[in-house]
Amino acid sequence: MTTTTSYSSEGIEKLPLKEFTEKAYLDYSMYVILDRALPFIGDGLKPVQRRIVYAMSELGLNANAKFKKSARTVGDVLGKFHPHGDSACYEAMVLMAQAFSYRYPLVDGQGNWGSQDDPKSFAAMRYTEAKLTPYAQVLLKELGQGTVDWTSNFDGTLKEPLTLPSRLPNLLLNGVSGIAVGMATDISPHNLNEVVSACIHLLENPKATVADLCEHVKGPDFPGEAEIITPREDLQKIYETGNGTFKQRAAFVKEHGDIVITALPHQVSGAKILEQIAAQMRAKKLPWLEDLRDESDHENPIRLVLVPRSNRVDTERMMSHLFATTDLERSYRANWNMIGLDGRPAVKNLREMLKEWLEFRFNTVKRRLQYRLQKVLDRLHLLDGLLIAFLNLDEVIRIIRSEDEPKQVLMDTFSLTAVQADYILDTKLRQLARLEEMKIRQEQSDLEEEREWLEKTLGSNARMKTLIKKELKADADEFGDERRSKLVEREAAVAIDETDMLPSEILTIVLSQRGWVRAAKGGDIDAAALNYKAGDGYLDSAITRSNQQAVFLDSTGRSYSLGAHTLPSARGQGEPLTGKLSPAGNAQFVATLGGDADQWYLIASDAGYGFQIQLKDFLANKKAGKALLKLPKGAQVLKPRKIVDPEADAVVAITNEGRMLKFPLTELPALSRGKGNKIIGIPGKRVESREEYVVAIAAVPANGKLTIFSGKRHMTLKPSDLEHFVGERGRRGSKLPRGFQRVEKVTVE
Repeated sequence: MTTTTSYSSEGIEKLPLKEFTEKAYLDYSMYVILDRALPFIGDGLKPVQRRIVYAMSELGLNANAKFKKSARTVGDVLGKFHPHGDSACYEAMVLMAQAFSYRYPLVDGQGNWGSQDDPKSFAAMRYTEAKLTPYAQVLLKELGQGTVDWTSNFDGTLKEPLTLPSRLPNLLLNGVSGIAVGMATDISPHNLNEVVSACIHLLENPKATVADLCEHVKGPDFPGEAEIITPREDLQKIYETGNGTFKQRAAFVKEHGDIVITALPHQVSGAKILEQIAAQMRAKKLPWLEDLRDESDHENPIRLVLVPRSNRVDTERMMSHLFATTDLERSYRANWNMIGLDGRPAVKNLREMLKEWLEFRFNTVKRRLQYRLQKVLDRLHLLDGLLIAFLNLDEVIRIIRSEDEPKQVLMDTFSLTAVQADYILDTKLRQLARLEEMKIRQEQSDLEEEREWLEKTLGSNARMKTLIKKELKADADEFGDERRSKLVEREAAVAIDETDMLPSEILTIVLSQRGWVRAAKGGDIDAAALNYKAGDGYLDSAITRSNQQAVFLDSTGRSYSLGAHTLPSARGQGEPLTGKLSPAGNAQFVATLGGDADQWYLIASDAGYGFQIQLKDFLANKKAGKALLKLPKGAQVLKPRKIVDPEADAVVAITNEGRMLKFPLTELPALSRGKGNKIIGIPGKRVESREEYVVAIAAVPANGKLTIFSGKRHMTLKPSDLEHFVGERGRRGSKLPRGFQRVEKVTVE
């Protein structure tokens, strides 16, 4: 027999998936924002930090107590107040104990709590021990005095404070960073003395501007001694808006020619700095530096030694380069996002933040005084009843001994309240001595005096402000210290170009017919006499310097460039250029150039078109090169010729038919790329069929000589001889003498 079960949807709430997911994600977002990631303006703590500090105080781990295992604290936090992961809770506790992370640590740690080189290197919580620091009392001192509201913990078995009654604006002193959903916070630590001074100024001058407060709060103050180099005007903008960025730079000194780094930016590892510098040295991008050492120890937590190659090295320029290329200089973001007294997250400026914290402090002190006043009134009430009992001691004793309901009889006989009657009945016999009456009257007098002061203070804003100022000054005297992060305006760091750091040595770049390249030291190298691979031979060479670029031109008119210092030595046979560059298709390298970037060249195709160009326009920052010379159909690239004087040189072009033309160089345009203008007249069809083409071009100085080579013959033409070949640009030119109809090359003197 089979049975069927019927299901009913009665009583089940139905929601569209869109609405459910929106509500669920919104709830999660608000939880992360309000109960996890953002600090409260009052005590400057996130919930996990607040619960750690409170749990440690409940364990009796104050500054005078013995250390206890961190696992004990974490266990209490998780079991009683914060049901989350133990590792996250312990990491939050570690952060509050690290003197290099927190400006004013809240936890005093014993054991391995990490180092600045590796903040995550702390020991497990079963090994370390902790207690609260004296500064933590700033947050906890007034906790049991009716100053804050309490709420049930996550399982409703205990009470925990919604906030701690901080006596100082801890949020600005220790700073905080956090990432919520759709928002984040980054508040840097500040100096206690400066912040207290600003608070007192704002109390005395409620209309003070951010600029006025910046006379007291100079800038962030990190635990380390690195310099804050952002100009004061930029820092003031951060304090005016609650947003912005600022920079911190490592501090260094010179010792016996060495550079010693003594302080690093906040949360920067010395090991990482050495790694970054060493990487540049291995890549030959830092030739000015010979060695680096880490001499850090307990006495000198940061001591990184950089050893220059010689005393001629410009150390200031080198350090500027390192600031620009390593974490020796670091930018920090300011985003003063916090949960205000209204329970809403908001970005506040310096004035808004201090004003709101002072309001929090005013309310806290008011609640503390009211709580104390009530305690004083209650005690005076009890003392009034006790004094009546002393004055009528025999009758009181009789009533207690003989009456069945002594409490009610005492109340009726002496007009006492129930509280007073209970207190009299609970009084020990030893307190009925004769001297007790004097003590009671003295206590009454003291309490009456305190009551009068409390009532006057609570009834006067001026007295309240005076009290708050007095307490702020007292805490500043106890916990305040000198600024650690110096405020120094520095010039912007500039990374030195790689070539500027290279030694300037003369090199001869040698290019073989098969595209192998090498660099020989010196400018008097006989490149053709070098040893080449079988089947290979000399093609071209150029003189340049080791800190300049070597330029190469291929058969398609594309140009390429490589640092001359990166080319292989001429002690061997070199390396193929195709290993460093990526010419397209079957393109072959046809020429190499070098020298100053401003050097002018004459570049042309054998179709008789060309233009003037500077060497810097040959440079290409990619392996595929750049299109430089546009070739007509059937044309080939000619080797570029160096120009001595663009205003005085003349162009000479010779064709394979033995025709030569000379005209002023100024008639050719200066371009960065293109086809150029016609130099000598050759019909296009004859170029395509390779019947006629240009075999040589030259840029001849005003008084220069031109030597023409044809087979074993050669002749040198003086300036007067060259005048016979002068013509208009683009003409056919004049015939060379018999025997020089097949010109192979030309040279210029």
